[in-house]
Amino acid sequence: MVKAGKIYQQKVAELLNPKSGFTQKEPRATNWTFLSNHAHVLILLAKEPEILLRDVADLVGITERAVQKIVADLEKSGFFKKEKIGRCNRYNINMKIPLRHPLEAHKQIGELLSIFI
Repeated sequence: MVKAGKIYQQKVAELLNPKSGFTQKEPRATNWTFLSNHAHVLILLAKEPEILLRDVADLVGITERAVQKIVADLEKSGFFKKEKIGRCNRYNINMKIPLRHPLEAHKQIGELLSIFI
């Protein structure tokens, strides 16, 4: 168990590395981004399927409760299936789901995620 914990901590540290494109609560020049918090959460789950929601919250810059609600929304909409592995969850993304807005519905979520993972 200890070895798996260290490996996980290393992966989270890699995500926090400035070269990864994800940084923790980075100050922003403006108060908006092109991608929603739902997209940010899904990108992180696709990049690291066993990430803790606490870490997702830190990386996205929102509360853990907000992440839990987003995860519930995404799971209910079929974007992934949650697999329980011991006390941890693994998020298996369904790359074939179409994007939700009519302007993007001709594209699949996998096409968007491929930009980031």
